[in-house]
Amino acid sequence: MKLALLVGAAAAPLLFVQPVFAQEATQVDEIVVTGRRPIAESEAAALQVQRNSDSLVSVVAADSVGRLPDQNIAQAVARVPGAAVESDQGQARYVSLRGAPNYWTTLSINGIGIVSPEGRDTRYDSLPSAIASQIVVNKAVTPDLTGETISGNINIITRSAFDYPGLSIAGKLGAGRAELGDRDMYEGQLVVSDRFDTGFGEIGLLASGSYFERNMVTDNYEIDWELVSQDVQPDGAGVGGNRLWARETENKLYRLTRTNYSYSGRLDWSPTDGHRVFFESIFSTFTDDEARDNYIFDTDDRQNDPSVPPRSAAAPCTIATTGVVTNTAYADVCVGNTSLVGTVYGIDINQRATLRAFEQSIFTNTLGGEHALGEWDLDWRLNFTRSRDDRSVVGEARYESPSTRNLRPTIFYAFNDVDLHNIELYNTITTGTGAATTYSRGARVTNIDDFQRNLTQLTSLDAVDETEAYTARFDLTRQLSLMGADARVTFGGQYDIRTKEANERQMVLNSAAQFAAAGTSTTFAPVSLSTPFAGDIRMGYTFRYFDLEAMRAQIARASALNAFNPLLGNFYNVEEEIYAGYGAIRLGYDWGSVLAGARVEHITNTGQAFVPLAGVSTLITTEGEQTIIYPSVHVNYDIDEDRKLRVSFSTGAARPDYDQLRPNFTFNDANQTISGGNPDAQPERAYGVDAYYEWYIQPQGFFSAGLFYKRVEDVLFSDTRVFGSTVLNTAGVDRSQYRLSTLVNGGDGYIWGFEGALQLQLDPYVEQLDLPEWMGGFGINVNVTANESQATTPGGTRVTLPGTSDVVYNLAGYYEKYGLSARLNYRKRTAWLDGYGPASDGGNTYWAADDEMDASIRYAVTDNLEVYVDGSNLLNNPGRRYVRESQYTIEWERFGRRIDAGIRFSF
Repeated sequence: MKLALLVGAAAAPLLFVQPVFAQEATQVDEIVVTGRRPIAESEAAALQVQRNSDSLVSVVAADSVGRLPDQNIAQAVARVPGAAVESDQGQARYVSLRGAPNYWTTLSINGIGIVSPEGRDTRYDSLPSAIASQIVVNKAVTPDLTGETISGNINIITRSAFDYPGLSIAGKLGAGRAELGDRDMYEGQLVVSDRFDTGFGEIGLLASGSYFERNMVTDNYEIDWELVSQDVQPDGAGVGGNRLWARETENKLYRLTRTNYSYSGRLDWSPTDGHRVFFESIFSTFTDDEARDNYIFDTDDRQNDPSVPPRSAAAPCTIATTGVVTNTAYADVCVGNTSLVGTVYGIDINQRATLRAFEQSIFTNTLGGEHALGEWDLDWRLNFTRSRDDRSVVGEARYESPSTRNLRPTIFYAFNDVDLHNIELYNTITTGTGAATTYSRGARVTNIDDFQRNLTQLTSLDAVDETEAYTARFDLTRQLSLMGADARVTFGGQYDIRTKEANERQMVLNSAAQFAAAGTSTTFAPVSLSTPFAGDIRMGYTFRYFDLEAMRAQIARASALNAFNPLLGNFYNVEEEIYAGYGAIRLGYDWGSVLAGARVEHITNTGQAFVPLAGVSTLITTEGEQTIIYPSVHVNYDIDEDRKLRVSFSTGAARPDYDQLRPNFTFNDANQTISGGNPDAQPERAYGVDAYYEWYIQPQGFFSAGLFYKRVEDVLFSDTRVFGSTVLNTAGVDRSQYRLSTLVNGGDGYIWGFEGALQLQLDPYVEQLDLPEWMGGFGINVNVTANESQATTPGGTRVTLPGTSDVVYNLAGYYEKYGLSARLNYRKRTAWLDGYGPASDGGNTYWAADDEMDASIRYAVTDNLEVYVDGSNLLNNPGRRYVRESQYTIEWERFGRRIDAGIRFSF
């Protein structure tokens, strides 16, 4: 039997170059797809690769003209069984496989591991789908793949001119609208390729480019919860202590322009049969120009005043809701306040006007070859990749309330509705003097600018993290007969050296003399706009946006007079060197195959950073090394021509990220926080088993069901605790009680669960079910993952693994006939643990359950031209994090629906 894919245009590109263990072809039933049916075409191509693989994989493939329907790689992978995405401002960014932490999944391009600009937490929204012809998700890794993965590896197979029969041109032009703020979006793609017969072999040339711009606004509120040491006073019901209070609450109101653009080129040369050499260069960039207005209400700024009495009586207090208090009433149940509803008197407004210019880019270059050398096949790759994370802040102005209490606001807060950040502002009335002073609520104030706020600081930051990675690898493969089987033995080696360096320079103005010299306004109104509020969030006050051009102008004047000084405490340089070798054997029998082997990696890490020793910044160096062996076995049993059983044993590790290995600390005096690296953090080690049943339903369909289990040792946790050291104390500032956030190892853990998937089209069954022909266009694509996990925290308690959802599922229905192709996709993941936190901050933090719906409609006007309409984030649900329990929101954001339309063309 053979596989045929018959369409109204060019045949679908089915090139699959990596991993080497997935290249063994088998005969499959004929699949016939008539007409222009991109969904059916891409599913057919994906199932071919998936069926032929020697290990457990899921595949996303392009349609007949090499197009993926998604705008970035994260959106494409979200359709894979077991995949879940984490979004930022409504756009898919990180990928989690089978509900596990996102950093357990690694990224490669044509088999070469890629370090993301952020490090091991790979951001897939910076990679446009225009560069890919296939995306292969390896869930049970083989020895040729890097050992630094636990959940799996996502391998992007890029386009080649040899995928197409000759000259090929494909592109896309579109525009759209973001509902929230009524902002514009634009996108375009172009891929041109051709191949040429010459006197010295065949040459293929391919060039591509893409551009996607979206202008947005985002609604946000955040609350920072804490346990208050003075709050042990029982309330009127006799309940005392262990209450959470909002130490500060804020609105972050965003105006954004986000852009993805990429360009790439590839040259393939095949001098003779059995030999091919190629060079490929890809540059991909994500930019985020962000204007953010922050209004922070510092509710606990007076809790340590000497006038505040301790709330520690053993008996319940008599609640007196007179509206007259002798302190701010923060965390005071005796005046009627609760964690979720209450009034706080005369508190500080911290305002931040921030203009950021973030840019993340990946520049990867690969020279490679594939050669038949007698009885051996040789594949080799040389790669250089530079990843750059520019976190620069063009300018930030900070404004604060005066110290006089009656010039500050009194706020009423109500947080009992998680979708409503209810803050009302009032004047503060003071009566009496000294210890006899009382405070009460005055008239309602609806314009926040009625409260005085003075400029206290103006800063500009240059912050760039840059990673350079060099890779050399080879694979030698030979076919032979062994133990009564058709055998294939493979040996390979790989060398990687990666260096990540972070550098920051900052200009700070914080005195009246500096403000005057730079001509900087010390009040907000002269540098603000009268632009109406662009968002939809209900707010209890009005405000003015800051003027972007005014910010740029005052930073330009300030930088002409003031230097940018290096922030030595934020500098680090971490180098990672890896020597790897592997060997494997595949035994092919009539009943299936066995693939077994092992990979050995020797890793050396070196870190440098400045540490304050005796008040002097001193460069220190740390070193560490280890050797890890990763064995694996994959058994594939063919029940019959269309059904398989797959059983795998695989091992892997998740190493701490580069910034987490830095040997230094950075601090924020405004927030009284410290963050630091931990060069002694050990990798998480995992041992996993997979058992799956697959049924390739003829003529085109798929069903699978399977169980997986992974045991994990030395689970990594982001931990927050009291710093407890005086090493960072300088200039009379005591930082010993600041909250330290760092990465530490806990104990062991596990994750196990079930995964199921179903793909079906109605078309093959229309005749036997006596249905009208038009109903043959319907199809479904459904998958679900359910799991359970546990891990031991550094404190010895048992929690779910950070980043794991109990249930993840995708439901897609589509209709495809008569040139029309329409898809509706719904995906959901249940709540998951975000981070392990101390009781003083409320405990562990969680992401609330997330569900999203997208839709796409395409109509083929001709074989070469189609029109499309895409809708994303159609449910318009917010993203939300909380602490302890769902009621205690720590972050809430809404982004709005997005609709875009345009044309796709191919020749």
